[in-house]
Amino acid sequence: MTTDAPDQSTPTSPEQARAQLQAQVSALPAKPGVYTFRDATDRVIYIGKAANLKSRVRSYFGSPRSMEGKTRVLASKIAQLEYVTTHTEQDALHLEATLVKRHQPFFNVRLKDDKHYPYLKIDVDAPWPRVTITRRVARDGARYFGPYASAKSVRTTLDLVKKLFPWRSCDKEITGSDPRPCLEYYIRRCIAPCTSFCTPDEYQEVIDQTMLFLDGKSETVLTQLKTSMTDAAEDLNFERAAQLRDQITAVERVTETQLTADTSAAEIDVYGLAVDGDEAVVQVLFIRGQKMAGSDHFNLAGVKDESAGFVISSFLRQHYEGGLQPPKLVLIPDEIEDLDLLQSWLTEKRGTKVEVRHPQRGDKRRLVAMATENASETLAMSRVRWMADRGRTDAALTELEEALSLPTPPSRIECYDISNTQGSNVVASMVVFLDGRPATNEYRRFKIKTVDTSEGPNDFASMAEVIQRRFKRLGEQRRAERAEGFDVPDEPDSGATVDEERETQTESEGWGAIPDLVIVDGGRGQVSAAHDVMRNLAVDDIPLAGLAKREELLYQVDSADPVRLDRRSQGLYLVQRIRDEAHRFAISYHRRLRAKQTSQSTLDRIKGIGPRRKKALLRKFGSLQALREADVTDIASTPGMTQRLAEQLKLEL
Repeated sequence: MTTDAPDQSTPTSPEQARAQLQAQVSALPAKPGVYTFRDATDRVIYIGKAANLKSRVRSYFGSPRSMEGKTRVLASKIAQLEYVTTHTEQDALHLEATLVKRHQPFFNVRLKDDKHYPYLKIDVDAPWPRVTITRRVARDGARYFGPYASAKSVRTTLDLVKKLFPWRSCDKEITGSDPRPCLEYYIRRCIAPCTSFCTPDEYQEVIDQTMLFLDGKSETVLTQLKTSMTDAAEDLNFERAAQLRDQITAVERVTETQLTADTSAAEIDVYGLAVDGDEAVVQVLFIRGQKMAGSDHFNLAGVKDESAGFVISSFLRQHYEGGLQPPKLVLIPDEIEDLDLLQSWLTEKRGTKVEVRHPQRGDKRRLVAMATENASETLAMSRVRWMADRGRTDAALTELEEALSLPTPPSRIECYDISNTQGSNVVASMVVFLDGRPATNEYRRFKIKTVDTSEGPNDFASMAEVIQRRFKRLGEQRRAERAEGFDVPDEPDSGATVDEERETQTESEGWGAIPDLVIVDGGRGQVSAAHDVMRNLAVDDIPLAGLAKREELLYQVDSADPVRLDRRSQGLYLVQRIRDEAHRFAISYHRRLRAKQTSQSTLDRIKGIGPRRKKALLRKFGSLQALREADVTDIASTPGMTQRLAEQLKLEL
């Protein structure tokens, strides 16, 4: 493994800096390795692996138009390049996982939880093995069982196997010459090798049964115990037979509560993934033997614009990089590109073959679906917990007050988002957060009415229409107050919302409420469009900001530079939640309209063709294709049709 550091001389201009980087890229070797990008502040922003360093790194310095959004932003921030060559691509994968966990670069998928799970360890090479708890798996010839989701669960399992199988729990040196056994012998928790009350073979049989039980092979253990009980009874050793009978009963009782639907022994880690914006949750189910040994979840960051397969692959590399022992089978929710490389790396870590599979059907597919559902619920629950934390929401509102120079913490925040499909079914949403919490009864949906979308979507004009309809009444009221010196009585705003089932709101909510902050989904263009309307309506004193998705920057009207909140700040987390909620609300309405439109027949959209005429036409011609091929006279002769309507129908079809 060799390392090459960049030239540390500081260029005098951005052009020179870029030229220096290009020269470094041209000189890169065509070997496996790991590359590191740093920004102008010397901060590590991305770490990646490559089978061919020269080819892979060069892709970041091509035309920006050929790059995905996240990659384009990353490429624009690269100021320094470092790389390390390795002997194999597998070595590169291992090194990349180690460095990503150490540096947590912003543009990498980052595992927030660095957990070391507890295992049960049996040192089979020791003369009188014991069962102990450890958090590190080593290649020392010992057997490891787990992982267990918590220290409590591993201690519970340890207590259980101690009750079922009489191995020694002491750490004393066993010589066989002790004058008497300890209390554990008399309560049948140990067979006393310290006093030579058992032979090495008898003690090894207890250890073998313990390992079989921990492997989930309870039936094999029961068969052995029943055979031993029969042999003891035939030898007239009834005390020994009674002990074995009680042990069989205890194992059967435990096994009944641990069996899963699939009674075959297994060693599987099952993963599910839920992604929302730049965050994700991975849920893992540990299947060991014939039971689910536990489950856990992990929070990820930096997943925006990444495929599910890439996120899972990045997670697995970091997850198994620590002391966690890979199982025989890993089930994942999506296909990954570097499957063979990942499998060979996991196989090397385990010492025996590891298979990574994306199941398409059957019980294993259902296990992945269950893990995915749990991941979605965990992600939703984390948001609920955050919103319910009064201290965090208060801190977030205070941060927004300071960052956006607001007069007070924004108690009422309104956020607007546009949703469409290539200009069709254009809709918008308004979501309201009061004191950092969603006020769902004040959410509103809009169907865009005045914007011409014949040549494609126009988000700026659509945003202007929504802001106009939202603040029209408030603007008229303010102008009237200034002109007449008194308040204008409440009047419903015609056409302000498509949710006609909503009841008229009071002055303290709905259209009469004045927000402390308006957020539009988008950058400077959306902010300018909204501000022009608010200025014309004389409501431009209401603070306005736009949240751009790519870099999560807040744009304001009177500020040349956008506001960049700290990536870990409560304020940024809150505005992201508000923006994501507005997007969810808008897209759900858009999908509903699109589904409704798709479900309608072409005949339903033709004026004059009602249910009866439609039924008669389809009964006579059988299909729309036959209708298109029929002549006008034949269509006009259909019961209920006229010559004029038949001509109109042919024109529409």
